[in-house]
Amino acid sequence: QVQLVESGGGLVQAGGSLRLSCTASGGTFESYTMGWFRQAPGKERAYVATITSSGLKTYNADSVKGRFTISRDNARSTVYLQMNSLKPEDTAAYYCAAKAGGSSRFQPYDYWGQGTQVTVSS
Repeated sequence: QVQLVESGGGLVQAGGSLRLSCTASGGTFESYTMGWFRQAPGKERAYVATITSSGLKTYNADSVKGRFTISRDNARSTVYLQMNSLKPEDTAAYYCAAKAGGSSRFQPYDYWGQGTQVTVSS
């Protein structure tokens, strides 16, 4: 099965930047749609961003548009989330996920990482 491992989280001041990475093993990375989600304490998991298997199309939640950028490097089996202009409300555990390429935005993701914590201080 596919294993996803996130890294790059940490503590950052408001206005700062972080880049999260998610590396996949098993399966065929280039065939997957990849996504990022986040979950803050006491809140439900929320959608952040999606990138298609080809990398030709990306989607972003309104809350992060203009600040976050999702990208992928299929040669490295890695998806990234570049987070700029971070705000305290971005504080959450961030998770990457994978599903079959060509899936609709409503198709559930099949594989999930364990998450990496991002904390933004004011």
